[in-house]
Amino acid sequence: MEAHGGLGRGRSPHPAPAALRGTGLSVTHVDLPQGVTRLVAFVHGRVQGVGFRWWTRSRALELGLCGSATNLSDGRVCVVAEGTRARCEELLGLLRGGGTPGQVDAVVEQWMLPKGEEGFVER
Repeated sequence: MEAHGGLGRGRSPHPAPAALRGTGLSVTHVDLPQGVTRLVAFVHGRVQGVGFRWWTRSRALELGLCGSATNLSDGRVCVVAEGTRARCEELLGLLRGGGTPGQVDAVVEQWMLPKGEEGFVER
């Protein structure tokens, strides 16, 4: 029996969901109550061309978060935020809260290890 639980080298006990396989996205869940974490949120709906990224940047900076808001070619916006778990969850609540520009139909979240983002940019 292998010392690491018999999973085999490089295998995770929690495989990526089928929709994320091959995308290069991590699906590691991080819960660091007093540390920094990374939220990646894919926002679906009418969120491009309506000031959504600017609004998101403003809210993130108010919360002291670093990261980015990026338009994706499929019409979604990818929001990356790094900071405390509580502040990231607050931003997530705002994204889902109904007070955003445009119309948010769904927000798909992922929690990851932080990468050390600085500032907050719109892309």
